[in-house]
Amino acid sequence: MTSPVSEARRREVIAALRRGTVPQAGLDLFAVGLDRFVVAMDEDIATVAKGGAAFHAVRGEYGSGKTFFARWLAERAKRSGLAAAEVQISETETPLHRLETVYRRLTERLSTATHRPSALGPVIDSWFYTLEEEVLDGGEVAEDDEQALSEAVDVLLEQRLAEVARTTPAFAAALRGYRQARVASDAATAEALLAWLGGQKSVAASARRAAGVRGDLDHFAALGFLQGLLTVLRDCGHPGLLLVLDEIETLQRVRGDVREKGLNALRQLLDEIDAGRFPGLFLVITGTPAFFDGQQGVQRLPPLAQRLATDFTTDPRFDSPRAVQLRLPGFDLVKLGELGRSIRDLYAGVARNPDRVSSAVDDSYVAQLADAVTGSLGGRVGVAPRIFLRKLVADVLDRVDEHDDFDPRKHYALTLTQSELTEVERNAAANTADDVELDLP
Repeated sequence: MTSPVSEARRREVIAALRRGTVPQAGLDLFAVGLDRFVVAMDEDIATVAKGGAAFHAVRGEYGSGKTFFARWLAERAKRSGLAAAEVQISETETPLHRLETVYRRLTERLSTATHRPSALGPVIDSWFYTLEEEVLDGGEVAEDDEQALSEAVDVLLEQRLAEVARTTPAFAAALRGYRQARVASDAATAEALLAWLGGQKSVAASARRAAGVRGDLDHFAALGFLQGLLTVLRDCGHPGLLLVLDEIETLQRVRGDVREKGLNALRQLLDEIDAGRFPGLFLVITGTPAFFDGQQGVQRLPPLAQRLATDFTTDPRFDSPRAVQLRLPGFDLVKLGELGRSIRDLYAGVARNPDRVSSAVDDSYVAQLADAVTGSLGGRVGVAPRIFLRKLVADVLDRVDEHDDFDPRKHYALTLTQSELTEVERNAAANTADDVELDLP
């Protein structure tokens, strides 16, 4: 039996769609077309939770729902206890060939079912609390003996991080220094070391000296820090981490030498996963077909192309959701209409006048609006979902709910302006008319 949807979840989803953005939560409420992936993704999540690792490359054109898929998967992972982080790869802010920037964004975007980004501080504090509880449960240290408790926790910390300390001793040293600063009520040093553990730059030298660490995180230490973070997560009740590297196709637009470094960094990461270095890591990358198939992307590095090779010559109906690459087929008008109906019904659950919403915005009208938006974007259904849902919520459903005499069939004409469209949406609309401002019945 399906549990009722809370008003807060409904409002959070509706508010995001009204702004034209992908909601951060509640995506399962309107995950049209993703049923085929549920069993395989849940199996991967279960594997990761048991100490294994998983990887998928998600491919699709703009509008096929790659970001939606990634956030939908993150919700499922967090419901199973995993932590999650979504990192946008970019040429300037987060270049893939500099893994220290990827790790930094990971910690900034780290979230759990109970903590929004950044959850790094709460996760580490929870870890130390878990170590203290484990020491006390052993019965050899009294709860009021702070000195003995602190020493016992330090010993346990060293045991937990022994594997990480062999390759990245600075991670263990910074954790130790962070705990000592917390015990000494030195908030400034503790915050600085927490920032350093998160890969942030320009951390106060005095804090680094206090923990016995030097400099900033570099490319080579980043994987060691990731290994340490996975250890901390596992010990404090989060058996794994879903890491999404989104928009990885930006590698196609960088200089040749930078592109090769980025592709090699990805190959290195996959090799480390296969070698068992990251138990509890579920890595997902997203990109366009051109990135995976073209000579400016994966095919430029044959060893990486071999790892990602997937046969897509068959009918998409027969794609395996367990494949290395997952193909998102995108939307057609039928799916777009289904999506619109699910959002209308979700909206009705928090509307002031739910009956009027259901009657004025019936299935027929939703289909007409979907057809009109798609037509105004050159018939490209894959480009339409974002602007379609924004128009449906902000221009139609809100007005129906707020005005007794508003009839969308009589009083609303679809209008698209350049300022509200993304570049891809503008290009699609420009193929329909020279002027992107369209007034359609």
